[in-house]
Amino acid sequence: MTVTLTLPLNCSFSIPKTKPFRLTSIKPQASLQAPLLNSSQSPPIPNTGVIIIGAGLAGLAAATRLSSENIPFLLLEASDAVGGRVRTDVVDGFLLDRGFQIFITAYPEAQKLLDYHALDLQRFYSGAQVYYDGEFHTVADPLRHFWDSLKSFTNPIGSILDKMLIASTRIRVLSRSDEEILLSDEVQTIELLKKIGFSDSIIGRFFRPFFGGIFFDPELETTSRLFDFVFKCLALGDNTLPANGIAAIPQQLATKLPSGSIFYNSKAVSIGSDGSDSPAVRLQTGAVLRSELGVIVAVEQPEADKLLPGSIQPVQKKPARSTVCLYFSANRAQIPVQEPVLFLNGSGKGIVNNMFFATNVAPTYGPPGKSLISVSLIGSFDGISDDDLTAEVVRELSGWFKGSDVGSWTHIRTYRVKFAQPNQCPPTDLMKDPRLGSGVYLCGDYLASATFDGALVSGRRAAEALLKDRAYARV
Repeated sequence: MTVTLTLPLNCSFSIPKTKPFRLTSIKPQASLQAPLLNSSQSPPIPNTGVIIIGAGLAGLAAATRLSSENIPFLLLEASDAVGGRVRTDVVDGFLLDRGFQIFITAYPEAQKLLDYHALDLQRFYSGAQVYYDGEFHTVADPLRHFWDSLKSFTNPIGSILDKMLIASTRIRVLSRSDEEILLSDEVQTIELLKKIGFSDSIIGRFFRPFFGGIFFDPELETTSRLFDFVFKCLALGDNTLPANGIAAIPQQLATKLPSGSIFYNSKAVSIGSDGSDSPAVRLQTGAVLRSELGVIVAVEQPEADKLLPGSIQPVQKKPARSTVCLYFSANRAQIPVQEPVLFLNGSGKGIVNNMFFATNVAPTYGPPGKSLISVSLIGSFDGISDDDLTAEVVRELSGWFKGSDVGSWTHIRTYRVKFAQPNQCPPTDLMKDPRLGSGVYLCGDYLASATFDGALVSGRRAAEALLKDRAYARV
């Protein structure tokens, strides 16, 4: 059980009990460029071992790693729940994930940290239905749906050679370790696909909507390293949704942390050093928290830049990836399909990139007798109102599902996610050192692969770097 607390100006708290430890060495670090504001403005708060800012996947992974070593920490979260971008809202009995998010079971770090059985993962069909030339065409994984794949061998989504090249690409990525992939020479994904020999037809009709939907990048400018890593995970695992929504993933991690270690509605506004090598954090309330071992900054890159202005040099500035996700409801008996399949827009026209009937994948995403429809667009669509976007989506999908009364679907909610993913066009460094200096460490998917797994890996790496720098021995 996690205790939720908000830190007022004059509050105090007790640090969760752990086995005693002592420092055996402390490595000097460079000073931060942004000094801490005058701490006399608010009463000091008792020290803790480590302060983690941000309870998204990266922050939770860092906390999990520290907890495994019995290191005391406080996890500060600005909002009212864990998860960061990985959140789910309950609206009229429907589970609405905040944006299009699919969990791939073969993520290696996730396999180490998560209890898949408890998440009750619900699987998608291993393939997709591609809308092209006024009808749908099947693209199927031949190892999981052999007959479907065989029947679709000559469809217009790609040539026979293209389908053979997919098989050879699968063999190529499976023959390499994750580290080899993430450290390999890189080009844009579109360049890699053309170099392999894929035709324009399969690139435009399948790769752009499918991987463009994963990367929120229809131009496929994302690094080939990320393409190869995700392609490998897709070959080894299943696309799934947790039965209780995507938020079940961070919630599971949070329940394993010490009681009272997570503080909600506690927004950090600055980090700095007053000459000591133990950084401190100022909250929006004015309260100051001091750490004995260090601070791990586990927020999105734009927020990290605000907390540490001028301190983060490394990650090249690129426009973030944005998305808009619309949810609709309908009676289950009235939807055009019952299969748990992802639908892709391979036509090259319109604003819809992909959509699926979420309750076909996970019936728990809606109340009995009701269907939940998720529709994803790539980009921010600034200047276009929610009503206009909804109308255009309904018009477009009415053409996809002829004979179905798409106009009778009820719009539930629209999510505009400005920072859906960091932009990982080349050049990238997906194995970046988390050390910033003065006992401050960074983590987040912008420092690793822009995936669930990348966020988890970066959190662990930040915690392990801190532990290595602050080498300790238990008494």
